[in-house]
Formats: sequence, structure tokens, C-alpha cells
Amino acid sequence: MAFELGLCSCRQLDQLLLVISQLEEHDAAQAVDRLLTLGASGELTPADSAVLALRALAGTSTMGTLIGPSIAADRRVSLTQGVAQSMQLWLDTNPAPDVDRPEVTRRIVVCNQKGGVGKTAITAGLGEALAENPNALHSVRIAKALAKALSASEAPPEDQPSSEPLEIENLPGLGLRVLLVDFDPQCHLTNQLGASPLPMNGDSLTNHMAGDPKGDLRHLVVSINDEHFNGRLHLLPACNDAILLDVRLSAVRAREAALERALAPLEADYDVILVDCPPSLGLSMDAASYYGRRRDGERPGQSGTLIVVQAEDSSADAYDLLTTQIDDLRGDLQIDVDYLGIVVNLYDSRRGYIATSSLQGWVDIKDPRVVGLIGDLKEQKEAVRMKQPLLSYAPKSQQAIGMRALAREIV
Repeated sequence: MAFELGLCSCRQLDQLLLVISQLEEHDAAQAVDRLLTLGASGELTPADSAVLALRALAGTSTMGTLIGPSIAADRRVSLTQGVAQSMQLWLDTNPAPDVDRPEVTRRIVVCNQKGGVGKTAITAGLGEALAENPNALHSVRIAKALAKALSASEAPPEDQPSSEPLEIENLPGLGLRVLLVDFDPQCHLTNQLGASPLPMNGDSLTNHMAGDPKGDLRHLVVSINDEHFNGRLHLLPACNDAILLDVRLSAVRAREAALERALAPLEADYDVILVDCPPSLGLSMDAASYYGRRRDGERPGQSGTLIVVQAEDSSADAYDLLTTQIDDLRGDLQIDVDYLGIVVNLYDSRRGYIATSSLQGWVDIKDPRVVGLIGDLKEQKEAVRMKQPLLSYAPKSQQAIGMRALAREIV
């Protein structure tokens, strides 16, 4: 076949099967209309949809590249039915590309001891973007304000034309198996995704870290039941007992490795584990940072810390305190903890110079680099109120598009 259906077969197999059924029922007009609609919406390229539509409409030997009239006659089917069978055969022999899974479970620690910067929203949105359906296309684009700041920070060489990264791309979902770990006693991530916090008198992640488990940690994990993720997105809910975690860790041997020991039995089930850290610089933050360290055989940048900030001055002070603690842990334990990047969250350019200059300041740091910018828009707040994942509640919102761009920056 002269046209490409790689992404199409990933995204809209059901739509193509509808076209096939219409062809089999000799309803070429509806099939043509559907194909042109797929092209207009971006689900097929315009050229591909036009070629398919013209061939379906013609019903003549121009469709010989699919199945010729003589072959159709030999099979005792109409040419239109032959076309339908050929399309089905192509889809059957050209399956969606396999998901690229990491050899070592990636561990992403989302942190900042400053409260209110939106760590939980970034953890949830990033996890959702990593787990989205690989058999569908989703809108992706870097934020315009971030593109502008990046351009101002590092102009391209004179002989290299500047690229315009502002067009929305439709890309297949990443399709990874993701575990979100609510590591905050406030249970924000648990509540936002519609789950229930674990009871104080039951088992919890805190108990497993403190060496006092009451069962299998797997039994605490819940699935985010949403068709957008098809069982790939799971949550380990929080418990209010985590407020005493630092006290309990003080009596634990090798306490920096407590989170790693607790989550180790779960790692084989997931491609990525994201930890939503509490706003703290205590022992729990040491345990989270240690969990994100680079392990033997793991490439740099596969796991590490993702720091969430806002485009305002107090975030800079908090950032300095956090990176000092992580750097001290690196030196004391002689481990590598990679900075995966900075996410500037809740950005609103209408706040004027404070917002735009602060964003430029974050971009100018360069190491770690700014890997995402998420706007302060209503959809995230609405999704929280509805207790639904942002990327299924408002999949075409600017925040959802930005979350997908963030996911592709760090995978």
C-alpha cells in the first residue's frame, strides 16, 4: 500500500474497522465520508485519507494496489469487499509498535519541601501521560512561554535556523506501566484520584519502611480504573500515619534505604514508579532521594529527582535548601542522584515581570534544565474537584498537552 498507516493503526483501529464494515456492506459513501473525517481530524494524514477515499469511491482497477479485480473475482467477492479484506489484512500484519520498556524500573522522585507548588498535580499528570494508551494519538506541545524563554537563553548558531517547537503534534501514548506512590501524610494524591486513604489501624507504606509490615504491600495498591490507561496506572495510597514517619525512621537501621526496601517487591510489576514527596526536608526526604539514586547498570538520567517550582522568588529559596540536602546525601553516602529537571508549575504570564523574569531565571540555570512548564488553568482544579485524572477529564487542555510534553522530555 502506498500510504502509511503506522500511527493510524495505533490510534484508530476501531475507526478503520468501522470503515471496513461499511465497505463490506457496500456503503462506500459512508466509508468515504468517514475516511475524510479521519483526515480532517488528523487521525489519518490528509493525503492518506484522500487516497483511501478516492479508491473506495472509485471501485475500479485503480484499487489494484490493494486487490485487483481478477483477484476479487477469483475469491468471489466484490471489489469493495476485497478492499475491506485487504485493509483488514494490512492491519493484522502491521500491529502497533511495541512499547519501549526500560530494563531497570525507573524511579522518579517528585519533590520540593515548599508546599503549594503543585507537586501532586505534576506527579499525577506525569504518571497519566506515561501510562496513556499507545494505540491512540494524543496532542503534545511544549508551552509557548517556555519555548520563548529557551530561545532567549540559548540562541542557535547563525548557520542553523531556529526551530519553531510550538506546533501541536499527535503522538502515540507511551503505554508504560506506572505506579504512583503517595508519600505525603496529607493524602492529596490519593484524594485527587478518587481513592481512599489507608486506615490508621491497618497496613501502610510507613509500616513497611519502619520494619513493621502487617501484610503484603501489593495488597494496598489500587488501579486507576479509566479506559485511557487500560489498567496500566496504579496508586499506592497514603495513610495519615506517615506524619510520624521521621520519628519511626530514626530507629531504623540504614534508614536512607527504607523506602527502597519497602518498594523493592513492587518494582518488577512496573516500568516507572513516581513518588509524590511531602513538603519536608526530614528523614523521609533522604529516603526518597536515596530511592531515586542511579543503580548499577542504570544509565544517567533514567531515575532521579524532579523538582517542582513556581515562577516566583520564594521557590528559589526553597530550591537552594532542597538541592543542598540532596548534594549532602550524595557526598555522605557516595551515591549518584541525578536531577531529572525542573518543572515550573502554575505559571501565569499575566502576573507580569515577576513571572516572566522568574521563568527566565529557572531556564538560565541550565543544570538542571527546565523540562516542563504547566499553566495555572482551570482544568486541573476541575479534575481535582471531580476526582478524575486530568488527562481523561480534559485530554485536549493546555495542561494535559504540557504534561505529555513533560513525559517525553524525561523518558
